[in-house]
Amino acid sequence: MSNCDNCPTKEDCTSQDSCTIENNPHNHIKRVIGVMSGKGGVGKSTISAMLARTLKTKGYSVGIMDADITGPSIPRLLGIEDAKVAGSELGIIPVKSPEGIEVISLNLFMEDEEQPVIWRGPLIAGAVKQFWTDVIWGELDYLIIDLPPGTGDVALTVMQSIPINGMVMVSTPQDMVSMIVAKSINMVKTMSIPILGVVENMSYMVCPKCDEKIDIFNDGSVDGFLNRQNIKLLGKLPMSRDLASIAKNDENNMQGEIINTFNSIADEIDSSLN
Repeated sequence: MSNCDNCPTKEDCTSQDSCTIENNPHNHIKRVIGVMSGKGGVGKSTISAMLARTLKTKGYSVGIMDADITGPSIPRLLGIEDAKVAGSELGIIPVKSPEGIEVISLNLFMEDEEQPVIWRGPLIAGAVKQFWTDVIWGELDYLIIDLPPGTGDVALTVMQSIPINGMVMVSTPQDMVSMIVAKSINMVKTMSIPILGVVENMSYMVCPKCDEKIDIFNDGSVDGFLNRQNIKLLGKLPMSRDLASIAKNDENNMQGEIINTFNSIADEIDSSLN
């Protein structure tokens, strides 16, 4: 199944003779972006879903791989929680969201989305690898991979088994969170994967009465954090009801500032990878 011709990282690859990555010959994916954070609850899946939506509105063909096997949320965020994947003789057919985003998630295989996945690490890692090798993604400009929190089996499997062009890190403006996110950043650097930048979520809130921006955490440590890690800030997002309920809202009902921020983030990523 290994095929360098349709590998997203073939232009920058220097290890074709020793590479163990398997690429499905039926897929032609131009760019793979990982979205990662060492900490849970920072809005990583929401940002993955919104980034996919934004790239789609720019005319790109987009897919999302929900690699958070034990805590999948992408189907709900994209409003396809009742859908189920299909199969063919070629492999697994992903579900298409109303926007036309191709989606694969373990919840799309399950009859009851609230049923827990009680698997050990190797089985979880194997499922994620199959999401790359056995799913018929077809032609995609971008595949977004929503990783689970931490630096464990799944993150390692994704970085070793999937040719990632760049990683987007998600954090919040709290010193404790930044310390944990730094662990993920250092893992990505160790695996020699480019870091595209950091999205700071829940950075502030906007007063509904006067539109004043309020720094909830007022930590002020983001600049030092970025300088220490030598990475750039892609954008700051507010703590917003619109973002918290994106499954019920389309872009037309979302605050203009949020849409503009995601457009800027998507443009920055697109520029970095192209």
